[in-house]
Amino acid sequence: MPKKVDHEARRQEISEALWRIASTRGLDGASLRDVAAEAGISLGRLQHYFRTKDEMLVFALRHINRLAAARIRERIESLDREPTPRAVLRACLSGMLPLDDKSRIGLLVGAAYYARAVHDPTLRAEAQQGIPQLRAFFADQLRRAAERGELPPGRATEDEAMLLISAVDGLATYVLLGVHEPQDALRMLDLQLAHLFGDAGEEREGAERAGGRQGAGR
Repeated sequence: MPKKVDHEARRQEISEALWRIASTRGLDGASLRDVAAEAGISLGRLQHYFRTKDEMLVFALRHINRLAAARIRERIESLDREPTPRAVLRACLSGMLPLDDKSRIGLLVGAAYYARAVHDPTLRAEAQQGIPQLRAFFADQLRRAAERGELPPGRATEDEAMLLISAVDGLATYVLLGVHEPQDALRMLDLQLAHLFGDAGEEREGAERAGGRQGAGR
């Protein structure tokens, strides 16, 4: 059992070395030798954990997706009380924006993967896997909001869920390109949610956030 844990930990360390390269110069120029040097191990040692570059790329993509999912779960769990569907959506969507150094690096690495995935069937299939589940989860939150009277039933659809995903992906890209500041992207995300839920929903959510802050201060 200890050997298995050490093996997994070493694979994660190698993945993180790959991310450091990807976040500064992309993936195309990153050879196994480059990653081994960044990880501080020999090429032969790296190949003990990953026989091919494709195997390493797929593992690293899965690992960074797991970390991103864990970060979003933490955001949801940090909400003050039983969260509304809108609060859950905002926590998830804002967690997909590069609002700090950690999330920025993660998205830079993701961008490098997606650029390669366009022409790499294995990586493309891997990158596509999480999208249907995310869309279904967001659509479920929209349906819950409609049941609570916070959203018109006609907007509780998978299409609206996909539009939210697409909007935040676009905002994240523009933050990485320097078109928007992170806080501007967050403001526009709130504007998109206000359009979706309507002004009444925006006011209700703002009141709930203010109430949560007051409760936290007591």
